[in-house]
Amino acid sequence: MSDVKYMSSEVRNSSLHIGSKITDYLKLIKPSLSIMVVFSSVLAFLLVPGIESIYVNPLRMAILLAAGGILVTGSANTINQIVEKDTDAMMKRTASRPVASGRMSVAEAWAFAIVTGAIGIFILGYYFNWTAAGLSALSLFLYAFIYTPLKKVNAVAVLVGAFPGALPCLIGWAAGDAKLGTGGWVLFILQFLWQFPHFWAICWIAYKDYSTAGFKLLPSEKGPTKFTALQTVIYSLLLIPIGVVPYLIAMSGMTSLIIVTIANLLMVWQCVRLYRQMDVNAARRVMFSSYIYLPVVLFALLGDKL
Repeated sequence: MSDVKYMSSEVRNSSLHIGSKITDYLKLIKPSLSIMVVFSSVLAFLLVPGIESIYVNPLRMAILLAAGGILVTGSANTINQIVEKDTDAMMKRTASRPVASGRMSVAEAWAFAIVTGAIGIFILGYYFNWTAAGLSALSLFLYAFIYTPLKKVNAVAVLVGAFPGALPCLIGWAAGDAKLGTGGWVLFILQFLWQFPHFWAICWIAYKDYSTAGFKLLPSEKGPTKFTALQTVIYSLLLIPIGVVPYLIAMSGMTSLIIVTIANLLMVWQCVRLYRQMDVNAARRVMFSSYIYLPVVLFALLGDKL
């Protein structure tokens, strides 16, 4: 009987260990962030003109694109946590991450990053084309090896990080159009500009944590200032003319033009409120508005196509 109890305990402990390990791998990937990144890539893919004639089953290919994208993004997020393990350990929000907390070794995390990154890039290259695969590799490199270490050096890191942040749209477009037509570049620019008010709002909210960790991410060295708020207004204003371009190149119709314009004006309004009120609540409104903005705009463009 004691042997049975012992074996039962071993099985239970083994199951708990496996469950804990899976949870840690998911934390390395950052599923919510990865899904948000892949979302724009999939919608950009579906927006490619004639995608139904390029692939027999676009939905199946969209799922493959999402799988490859999540693996590449997960690899970049893992490397980010390896590089920032000491910094993560200093912040309450990130101290429980696998590498920062010591639950996972750096070697194991590197192995996971290499495997997921390689498989993700292979999926994009084999099932789609090597333009999409090359762009995803570039995005991984820029995010993990340029943007991540630069965060402690200078606020220009946000500008550098906006490139890999906007590449998912171009990757998705390239998966359907390896020649990278105008529509892909328009989506790239739109997401590139969107990131500035989005990211600076997050940095405003988490300023104390970020400054403690030595991150220099706001435009002003003095932190959340009028200058920082003004920058969010400027970049949100730049979204307005870019939002008109899909209509001008016949990528979308009048309905989406109206929806996109309204979304852009609402973003400007929230950024102006931040400039006027200069508080965390206003920054939080900019952040949540930006989360809503991107799916609304992309779905509006896709809706016109359908």
